[in-house]
Amino acid sequence: MADEVTKVVDAKGLSCPMPVLLARRAVDEVEAGNVIRIEATDAGSKSDIPSWTRDMGYEMLESETEGPIYTFTIRKK
Repeated sequence: MADEVTKVVDAKGLSCPMPVLLARRAVDEVEAGNVIRIEATDAGSKSDIPSWTRDMGYEMLESETEGPIYTFTIRKK
C-alpha cells in the first residue's frame, strides 16, 4: 500500500465497543487525508469497523485478517 500510516490503533484483546471507540479517538487526533490502521482481535470488529467507517464517510483502504488479528486501514476525509 502506497499510503503512509499516520497512526496505529492497537485494540487487540479489547471487546466491543472499545475498538471502535479507540478508532474514533485516533481519527479525531489526525487531519483529513491521514491514514489510520486499526488492529483488533474482537470478531465483532470485522463488521463494526467497516460499518462505522462507512457511516462516518471515511474511506476503507484495506481490510485484512491474519490469524486472530483483524487489520483495517482507513483514510479520514
